[in-house]
Amino acid sequence: MTLSDPAVAQRTRTDGLDTLRALAIVLVFVYHYRIFVSRAPDLGWLAVIGWTGVDLFFVLSGYLIANQLLTGLVRGRTLSLRSFFARRALRTLPVYWVVLAAYFCWPGEMGGRTPPPLWRFLSFTQNIGLQPGTAFSHAWSLCIEEQFYLVLPLLLVAGQRWRLGARAGWALMAALLLLGIATRCWLWLRFGREADDQLDRYYAWVYYGTPTRFDEFLPGVALAVLKNAHPAAWARLMRHGQALLLAGLVATGLMFWGLHERYYIDGYGYGFAMSAFGYSLMAMAFGLLVAAALSPQSWLHRLRVPGAYQLALWSYAIYLSHKPLGVVLKAQLAPLAPPAWAQFALIALASIALSALLQRLVEAPFMAWRNRRWPSLFAGPQPATASRSLPPSAARSADAVR
Repeated sequence: MTLSDPAVAQRTRTDGLDTLRALAIVLVFVYHYRIFVSRAPDLGWLAVIGWTGVDLFFVLSGYLIANQLLTGLVRGRTLSLRSFFARRALRTLPVYWVVLAAYFCWPGEMGGRTPPPLWRFLSFTQNIGLQPGTAFSHAWSLCIEEQFYLVLPLLLVAGQRWRLGARAGWALMAALLLLGIATRCWLWLRFGREADDQLDRYYAWVYYGTPTRFDEFLPGVALAVLKNAHPAAWARLMRHGQALLLAGLVATGLMFWGLHERYYIDGYGYGFAMSAFGYSLMAMAFGLLVAAALSPQSWLHRLRVPGAYQLALWSYAIYLSHKPLGVVLKAQLAPLAPPAWAQFALIALASIALSALLQRLVEAPFMAWRNRRWPSLFAGPQPATASRSLPPSAARSADAVR
């Protein structure tokens, strides 16, 4: 059996991470529903700040992929870049190509203006200078994730080859964090205020930009580095799961309030503090929740939320397909004039059903083939002592929770 088999996946998943991944897709869904489907403030404040679900996805990806790589590297194993990129491609590309083909076949029916050139999607550079409203614009975050998947293993291989330790990694992460904040500060001065008459470029260069969003992977990467390079410190941290959960909830709540009230200020533009620091601070708040989800002492780790496993399993397909499906179904439901709650429920259920179908018919077969063809990220046989020396949570594949 492989990790794509439901029975195996169920055993190897972490309930807390599934809960966070389910939360991330719910946030994104209600935000896109408000912006592109209902176009009305009918889902409250949660839909206003729902775009932060992407931030949570970035933090989760930062931890999961970095942990997957570091678990082998810190034990002296040699990363096979070919295997890594093959596994990533077979995880992300099949469903993406299905949805992409639908957009290019029926761009008008699926919402949005004519999509950017196909090569921008195939090269994952569509997010660079992206204008809001273009067809399949929400693939911008997948572009940044794919860029992260390209850069992170190369950096880790270089660090291993040059014998750079964890200290160099921490220094690099600190420099990247400062670079991200500095870039947003500079771009805010150009595009952040209504008085400058450049506000329409804020989304293209700040919200969608790689240099302005890549630092949101860092809290997750930092957790992976702490776990694998500093096991004693990690063990001490994991003993305080309830404190991590409380701190994460308070920090997330404060950031939600700040982004709701101060992210965009009518008559002024985008708030400086939330533009310069808000993205990073939101990711750090989510990082606390990820740490709590990994701690056996935390309620978040132990609580199994009904349906969270399924939503987490289908979240990638939901993310890619929910917006065009919502646009199509809204047009089909218009003659019936259903109540707002009924329209929302029907579109949500249809999105879940379509995504479950895509996961079953497209994702699962490719992942099963991937696990047969490239069962490991690392070259050579697995050390005989590795499975005995690692705790169960450290031995899990990141793909089991993606």
